[in-house]
Amino acid sequence: MKDTYKTIASESTGEFKDRGSKFIAYAYPVYNELDWQECLEKTRKLHPKARHHCYAWRLGLDGNSYRANDDGEPSGTAGRPILGQIDSFGLTNVMVIVVRYFGGTLLGTSGLINAYKLSAARCFATG
Repeated sequence: MKDTYKTIASESTGEFKDRGSKFIAYAYPVYNELDWQECLEKTRKLHPKARHHCYAWRLGLDGNSYRANDDGEPSGTAGRPILGQIDSFGLTNVMVIVVRYFGGTLLGTSGLINAYKLSAARCFATG
């Protein structure tokens, strides 16, 4: 097991818009299950009218503790792309929640994957 890891120092946000839909990403440093549940609750309270609150997190030095959730989006179009960004930045002890406000136009599978991926990436790029 590694004794060093890469994470974020503080909360950060990122945003992406596509065909009227607005995606707002929030990255949080988290260290246990209670942390990520509190972050999800906090974000849901910030955006009670949003249609989706999709998320992914990875915990621990070994990286074996993780979860991805699509929150009503088609399977694999939200949580996995978010988790993929956490992994591509080489991070652990981090959670990303992407809030979606539906703009009236369906984006399709590839459009959703791209939107959630870019939202998460922008969250890390600004943090």
